[in-house]
Amino acid sequence: MILADLNTGIQKRSHENEGFADMYIDMRYKEKRLLSDCKVMFLPEIEEDHIHYKEWQIRKQSAQRLMDYLKEINKPLNILEIGCGNGWLSAKLCFLNGAKVTGIDINEPEIQQAQRVFKSDNLEFICTAFDASVYQQQKFDIILFAASIQYFKSLKEIIISALCCLKHNGEIHITDTNFYTPVAAMKAAIRSEAYFASIGFPEMGGYYFHHSFKQLREFNYKVLYNPHRIINKITKKNPFYWIVIKH
Repeated sequence: MILADLNTGIQKRSHENEGFADMYIDMRYKEKRLLSDCKVMFLPEIEEDHIHYKEWQIRKQSAQRLMDYLKEINKPLNILEIGCGNGWLSAKLCFLNGAKVTGIDINEPEIQQAQRVFKSDNLEFICTAFDASVYQQQKFDIILFAASIQYFKSLKEIIISALCCLKHNGEIHITDTNFYTPVAAMKAAIRSEAYFASIGFPEMGGYYFHHSFKQLREFNYKVLYNPHRIINKITKKNPFYWIVIKH
């Protein structure tokens, strides 16, 4: 069963459906994270009285840092965003000079919204899971996980798969994501399970994973933004890491 929400224009799936995609869109609906086409069009700008205004201020800052970084590469980039949601960030990236951007997500209602709202010759949205075998021939300069890598159970496996789809000297960027020590990861998992249960989606605990820096050791990675540096802790502008992994 699929219900239409009159305020957002997004299809809301009922709990009669099974699977992660159905449950995820239901949860986002309850958390008031599904937005109208008009609001999505202007993201990350959003009205100050919106329930998630502070979160969008963080996403705005992260997006600008990423844009500035990619501009410095100073060449046309083929970019893949994995877990693009409603597509707002992919849409921003397509304004980079010479860029070609592909956004993918298994969340069909938001992909449909992205296709409606953001239209450009150098921008494509596809409702699909990431499959390295599909993208190995295409090859990307940049593969981006923005607030999405926590939905992959094995950090090692998804990074290895993404590396297979990078050009020589290509980069994987992970933004708006927490990384933990092993002990802190276990504590964070308990907090997440309690939260999901409190909003009526206890099963989501089985689809949300807390990754640690220990899992990154075998990769050529660099922390571009560390929220725990003294200056960043003082300003408290952004609580998330920004990590780049090079081919």
